[in-house]
Amino acid sequence: MQGQVPLYELQTRMARFREQMDFANPGWVMAVIFSKINLYYFTGTMQEGMLLIPRNEEAVHWVRRSYERAIDESLFPTIKPMNGFRDAAENMGILPDTVYLETEIVPLALYQRFQKYFPFAHIKPLDMQIASIRALKSPFELSLMERSGKVHQRVLEVLVPGLLNDGISEADFAAELFSTLVKEGHQGISRFSMFDIEMVLGHIAFGESSIYPTCFNGPGGNYGMYPAVPMLGSRERKLKKGDLVFVDIGCGIEGYHTDKTMTYMFGKSIPAEAIDIQRKCVQVQDDIAALLKPGAIPSEIYDTIMNNLNPEFLENFMGYGSRQVKFLGHGIGLTIDEWPVIAQGFDDPLNEGMVFAIEPKKGIKNVGLVGTENTFIVTLEGGRCITGNHPGLIPVY
Repeated sequence: MQGQVPLYELQTRMARFREQMDFANPGWVMAVIFSKINLYYFTGTMQEGMLLIPRNEEAVHWVRRSYERAIDESLFPTIKPMNGFRDAAENMGILPDTVYLETEIVPLALYQRFQKYFPFAHIKPLDMQIASIRALKSPFELSLMERSGKVHQRVLEVLVPGLLNDGISEADFAAELFSTLVKEGHQGISRFSMFDIEMVLGHIAFGESSIYPTCFNGPGGNYGMYPAVPMLGSRERKLKKGDLVFVDIGCGIEGYHTDKTMTYMFGKSIPAEAIDIQRKCVQVQDDIAALLKPGAIPSEIYDTIMNNLNPEFLENFMGYGSRQVKFLGHGIGLTIDEWPVIAQGFDDPLNEGMVFAIEPKKGIKNVGLVGTENTFIVTLEGGRCITGNHPGLIPVY
């Protein structure tokens, strides 16, 4: 089947998970994975079910719906059907007292249904163990991300200017952009690991819309459709001469994302001060990228960059007004927001093959959010960009 995850890839991921669990939790006996993203990572299929991982026995992917599709899609060695947790429990021996699971993801009600047939006494988290192994991308994963990066670059650097015309609304532009992305190869969805986050494309905004408040934990914003759907774009905000156009979107191929932001000047140039700030943001991005080498510490990268920015520039940097975020970049892969983050508190060294979206941006009153974002692979020579290197503020006249 097209898009199958190779068996060696699944075997390597499971082996790395077991090694990480042995290191972090030497006494572990059993782990269980429920979330579809992590199920896909370990089994190559995204079905309703669970992955039971005993420490000293083979892992079993129990599938409720659809077992037939799981068998068709996945090369995982052991996949079994179940109508419910009872079926899986009848095949189990004596259970340990403690189970390790995704405490950041699994709803309490789901666990209670599970516990009815798997009466573990204690729960412990395995979220960080999974995050750490997903952070290091294999050549197979990097190849998919590089394909995504090429689509991303072509759409934002080459095709978007042809979609912008006087009087188009944010919503209509977003619809045209989505259609273009899918035609070029985008998978049609951008996934996040943050709880309860919905996203169609990303932040698409004209002018001041890009600094409008949002609950999303990022430097940008937009008006959105209305309070019930605060995303995509406004039907009322129409593009006019002199507008800054801000496009911050994800792209994906076979599950793996890249992240990129591009800015445009529609009809005429934006103020010279804003252009200077844009250039400074691009320089900050390049400075961060140069530090993305094996052994570098994310928190030290963050402090180094922030300490070299003057107080005037830091005002409205990484968010407008009181809505400044406390990071400069984030890991990316099967979700847009992965571990680790270029921020304080992230003190484990980088490894070659990790991937980051770096996004220095700054809000400007009456103009909007300028800046840049691209996706970089950690290499011995520093971050290698896979989404293009255009400095932004593409003129559209």
